[in-house]
Amino acid sequence: MNLKNITRLLFLVLLAAILTVSCASRRPVVIPDDLTAMELIQRGQAASDKNRYRISLQYYQAVIERFPFDIDNICAAEYEIAFIHYKQKKYDIAKIEFNDLLERYNTPDEELLPPQFKILSQKILGRIAEIEKRRNKTDGP
Repeated sequence: MNLKNITRLLFLVLLAAILTVSCASRRPVVIPDDLTAMELIQRGQAASDKNRYRISLQYYQAVIERFPFDIDNICAAEYEIAFIHYKQKKYDIAKIEFNDLLERYNTPDEELLPPQFKILSQKILGRIAEIEKRRNKTDGP
């Protein structure tokens, strides 16, 4: 083999390796069926702490799908999903999600819901409003 062929071969091997890693990181995580809601939330938080947001979102979504009547953990999962979008600076999505969560608190059953997610959602919505206000000042005429 000449140098040109070796260079091409190395390039192809490198490209194949990059594509393999890229495709593997896009696959959904396999979430065991026997995990409790709390275990799913803990795994979601662990993934989020490592900035593995895609995986974290899958764990939180699993809480919502697997435990539809566990309102405390549903609120926690919905809050965490919105917070991830906030951390990713996806403010439009985060605002919708935080406001949807806050709608849960606009019912007679509000006293049955965990209060911390209402308080935290309101605080983050305030931060988003400040960010948007600063942006509008710099984008102005």
